[in-house]
Amino acid sequence: MKRAVWLQETRAMKFLQTQSDWESGRLTQEEAAQILGICERSFRRYLVKYDEGGLDALADRRLNQPSRRKAPLEERVKLADMYKHSFSSYNVRHFHQIYAERGGLNGQVRSYSWIKSVLQDQQLVKVAKARGKHRIKRERKPLPGMMIHQDASTHRWVPDEVWDLVVTLDDATSEHLDMRFVPQEGTASSMAGIKAVLQTKGIPSSFYSDRGAHYWTTPEAGGKVDKVNLTQFGQAMKRLGVEMIAAYSPEARGRSERQFKTHQGRLPQELASAGITTMQAANRYLKEHYMPTFNKHFSCPAAQLGTAYVPLRGVDVDEVLSERYERTVGNDNCVSYNKLKLQIPADQHRYHYVRTKVQVRVNCEGAISLYHGPRLLANYDEQGRLIEPERGNGTTG
Repeated sequence: MKRAVWLQETRAMKFLQTQSDWESGRLTQEEAAQILGICERSFRRYLVKYDEGGLDALADRRLNQPSRRKAPLEERVKLADMYKHSFSSYNVRHFHQIYAERGGLNGQVRSYSWIKSVLQDQQLVKVAKARGKHRIKRERKPLPGMMIHQDASTHRWVPDEVWDLVVTLDDATSEHLDMRFVPQEGTASSMAGIKAVLQTKGIPSSFYSDRGAHYWTTPEAGGKVDKVNLTQFGQAMKRLGVEMIAAYSPEARGRSERQFKTHQGRLPQELASAGITTMQAANRYLKEHYMPTFNKHFSCPAAQLGTAYVPLRGVDVDEVLSERYERTVGNDNCVSYNKLKLQIPADQHRYHYVRTKVQVRVNCEGAISLYHGPRLLANYDEQGRLIEPERGNGTTG
């Protein structure tokens, strides 16, 4: 029941009770008027109207008249047809965004609440359930770069395919700094997300994530993370001087979780509308269309002016973000890594490196480098083929 109608009925019941008490002599006209919140003259006018036409004569006639601001029926029907035939898989917020960008209907842009009401009246969208118990949100960091989040969501983003969407965002503004689809999240995808941040923004102060095995070593299931025995990703963050912070529950990562709920309600529909079914095309769409539009509508200004990002100067990003593994050179002067045989090329400094400790470094793109102490011995592609046969060049690690 609408509030105006409920108030009208409540006033009518109150008048009947007050009028009955006045007729029986329990109240004077002055007392009855005070109870109703009106003057004595208005009370007498109400009595006359009631005697002539009953409660209907006291009803507010405006309740039975349509509002002058009410949208024409034709517009409501046109809106419902537009949603039903072209955007039925979109949520209301997403549909309203597209509707507003197109200039509305008949040159009139209606509010989100009005659109939702029309679609619910037409039973095209369901009425959402009431929200659960309110939780106090953690305050955002005041400056961009003080904390960045990284998380992934496994979802059927396109028909017949389940991918992981890895998102890196800023805590202060919710600006998405990097988004990418991968078959499965891991060290390489996390490094690639951080690389994008380093190249576009700089070095952040802290990094917030779940307790995934590529982020942290957890000695006991469900227990505290080990901040001494670091993963490959943890070692890269240590080299950059970035503090890592572990989240111990989904609620603690609420900001990221809410973002993924929004992505799952928007991104599959947009990819389908664009006819995208491959991961390569989907990643291109993310960078060129989806992420800029999402940031425009959902990011917010930081509480304070300025930035906490540190400029990236004199740092080889690929070298800092490389995965590093110690290996012993075999009798054939080759190094075994990930089922590959890395042949060490001829070197003017040594005849061979048999039984020598060397370090294998793998960057975000999968390229492999081989180091003996600070010296670069060789570079290889993902298949282990030698691509830079030059001898050691004194590069430091």
